[in-house]
Amino acid sequence: MAMLRRICSRILSAAANSEHPGAAAAASAGLRNPLEEFFEADRSADDDKRIVYGRSWKASELRLKSWDDLNKLWYVLLKEKNMLMSQRQMLNAQNLRFPNPERVSKVRKSMCRIKHVLTERAIEEPDARRSAEMKRMINSL
Repeated sequence: MAMLRRICSRILSAAANSEHPGAAAAASAGLRNPLEEFFEADRSADDDKRIVYGRSWKASELRLKSWDDLNKLWYVLLKEKNMLMSQRQMLNAQNLRFPNPERVSKVRKSMCRIKHVLTERAIEEPDARRSAEMKRMINSL
C-alpha cells in the first residue's frame, strides 16, 4: 500500500501541476486536490492487515428510508463506485492487485436494491402521472 500511496501522489501532483499552475501552492497550503476524491484515502502503517468493510444495504432497510434519503444514498454509493473503479483501473495499469474487490459488488448490490425499492414505490403510487414521472426518474439513475 505504501507503493500505491506513492503512485497516487505522483499522479495527482502531476495532474494538478499540469491543469492549474497555482495548484501546487494550494496543495502545500492544506487544500485537497479534487482528484483525490477518486482514490482511497491513505491508511496507516498497518497496510498489510486486511480491512473488513461493511455489507451491502438490505432492501428491508432501504424501504424505511425517505425518497430524499435514498437519493442521497444513491449519490454516495455512486461516488464510492467511481472511486473504486478509478483505483482498480490505476492499479491494473501498474500491474498491482486491487485490494478488497468484493467492495465493488457490495456497492452494486446496494445500488440495485435502491432502484428496486424506488420502483416498488412508483408502482404503488395511485396517481398515474406521478407514477410515470417517478419511473422516468428511476430509469435515469
